[in-house]
Amino acid sequence: MARTSGSWTGGTLRARTFLKPHHVAGAVFHPAWIPQPLDPSIERLKRFRVIAGAVASVGVYTVLEGGFDVTELLENALTASAVLLLLTPLTVGVMLFVWRRTGTVRQLRVPLLNSLKLLLLFIGCVVALVLLVQTTSGSGSVFVILGGGLTMMWTIVFVVSGAVRVSGNFFGTAAVHRCLPALLATVTSWLMAIPDLVTGDLHGLGLTLGVVFILGAPVTVTAIALAEAGRLKRRYGIRLGAHPASLPPVPGPVPPMPPTVPPTGLPHVPPQGNPYAPHPQPPYVPGAGGNPYAPGAGGNPYAGHPQPPYHPQRPHSPYGG
Repeated sequence: MARTSGSWTGGTLRARTFLKPHHVAGAVFHPAWIPQPLDPSIERLKRFRVIAGAVASVGVYTVLEGGFDVTELLENALTASAVLLLLTPLTVGVMLFVWRRTGTVRQLRVPLLNSLKLLLLFIGCVVALVLLVQTTSGSGSVFVILGGGLTMMWTIVFVVSGAVRVSGNFFGTAAVHRCLPALLATVTSWLMAIPDLVTGDLHGLGLTLGVVFILGAPVTVTAIALAEAGRLKRRYGIRLGAHPASLPPVPGPVPPMPPTVPPTGLPHVPPQGNPYAPHPQPPYVPGAGGNPYAPGAGGNPYAGHPQPPYHPQRPHSPYGG
């Protein structure tokens, strides 16, 4: 039985979709109200930004330091969620203060509330995953471990896929302003790297490797975000400092060109006709010679030569009458 969820998922979430957690994550964490991408090249930049952001959030130094630790990974996820909960509204608030000269907050109320809902939804899923892992690992019941383990695997795929989605659209803030995702990704990556640099916690990598791996991700995210914002400004006139209501309208998708049809009405078909039709002849002019009814002149090709008219003869009388 089909199950839809209104405008949030656009009717794409169905009962059988729950067998594939990454599809559910795509419907939940990339809602239908997020605007469509403007340019394939900008989408490629976003993918590179997501990869660099993943490096910043997970940390390459964790691998070099001795492999992944599930507990440490979950703690990092909770820390990142707390940072997002504090940083995202603060950054958006600063931009609203900048935009106040060319627009109002009331004009952005709906996309702002939708983005906040998406942020809280993702953080709630991360907290639920952490609690599920702790409950399952601390239980002594076989049934709880079995059921919790299956649920935990589904939830891990769901949360990881959702993290990739929200890293690309950054909690739907593109619905507020198309430059906001790049700005928020930059600010978040730097905020997660600066404490390690300030405290000198290089995680046992040494000065050179520590600085490279801690600063590599935020520097990369910043470079990609600047390229993304620059391309939006050059091609579409979208500037970060301008209120979204004052920006020029974004061109819609170009409709496909209809196929070219030859004059015959059917493609790749030569002009049709009767190959055995006689060739046209010039009109007959009296005194100029030529007979339009002569054989081979466009008349009947099977007609014979003209015969004199038939005059019946009377029989001769043998008596001279």
